Amino acid sequence: MPRKSLTAGANRNWLLAGAALVAATGIGFTAARLTSPKPPPATEAKADEGEAGAAHAADTLVMGPERITASGVQVQTVATGGIAGEIVAQATVEAEPSGQAALTARAAGSIARINKRLGDPVRAGETLALVESRDAAQIAADRATATARADLARKMAAREQRLHEQKVGARQDLEAAQASLVAAEAEARRAAAAAGAAAVTADGRYVRVVSPISGRVTAMNASLGAFVQPETELFRIADPSRIQVEAAVSALDVQRIQPGDRAVIGTSGGTDIPAVVRSITPAVDERTRAATVVLSPTGSLADLRPGQLVEVRMTSARSATRAIVVPDEAIQTVEGRSVVFVRAPKGFRAEPVTVGRRTGGRAEILEGLRPGDVIAAANAFVLKAELGKGEAEHGH
Repeated sequence: MPRKSLTAGANRNWLLAGAALVAATGIGFTAARLTSPKPPPATEAKADEGEAGAAHAADTLVMGPERITASGVQVQTVATGGIAGEIVAQATVEAEPSGQAALTARAAGSIARINKRLGDPVRAGETLALVESRDAAQIAADRATATARADLARKMAAREQRLHEQKVGARQDLEAAQASLVAAEAEARRAAAAAGAAAVTADGRYVRVVSPISGRVTAMNASLGAFVQPETELFRIADPSRIQVEAAVSALDVQRIQPGDRAVIGTSGGTDIPAVVRSITPAVDERTRAATVVLSPTGSLADLRPGQLVEVRMTSARSATRAIVVPDEAIQTVEGRSVVFVRAPKGFRAEPVTVGRRTGGRAEILEGLRPGDVIAAANAFVLKAELGKGEAEHGH
């Protein structure tokens, strides 16, 4: 019985020792957790950067130049100016005074040949048509007669000069021959100039219709066999590289504009072409109460044609502000935010913006854009749809 009691006491001692060991281990583990260093801040910062990068990537559209062109999105470069500095007016594309020419026959007659058609390119000095004319024959005959008389007078003067040197001819005969030569040469020059002005052919049968400038045939009123008078316009030529834009501006607004102000020419196709104000008429039209502002395009002329109706937006340097003005359609709403799609190296990114005043289809951007940014102006809704489609695919 005493032996059994000793064994039970020993077991109790082992249990108490084990419990103490477990308690000590737990206390040590808790202390280790409390005293272990926290994760370095750099790790948390990297996590935040990763989330920001993912958010930025979600607002970016990857589109190549071919896809952008196919989508119909038109881009434009933004600049400061503000709505208060903008003047919008309707305008017409016109050929410069030296960039167009009206061609007529220089003598009455029948059209015998037509070398050019409507829209054909023309070089300066090129013949567009031939007019068979009796007047041409008369002009050519006068030229030939005057040339022959000048040759004869030249020979007579040379003969009298030799006789005078040989002391055979009289002095007054030499002087008379020289005076006749001067008159004959003057008549020959007159006849030659008349033939040149009428563009008479060498054989004297035709009058040539010649273009004084290079360009294209924009109007044509010539038919084979038709009889024409000298004042009849047969062709009109325009040089597409020499054009100007004439805008009608109210008398009130024209006081804010001055030569050198920046402008943008907007076509019906959505293309914006930079321009500059060249001149302003000093008088106001009595009927329209508007002055004419002449602008010179400084960008590509591919989308401009004489006679075309366009809209111009002039930025008055006198009343300009630091705000950036964009078309209303350039501003899209994405997830409750106003954004503008800004051109990025591989496509576009949706840039949140703060919008100010809106008027006439234009809006001021107070924050979010910088001068020089290239944005999607026309058809920006296409990019919004593409962005939404990409987010939906990413969610799935």
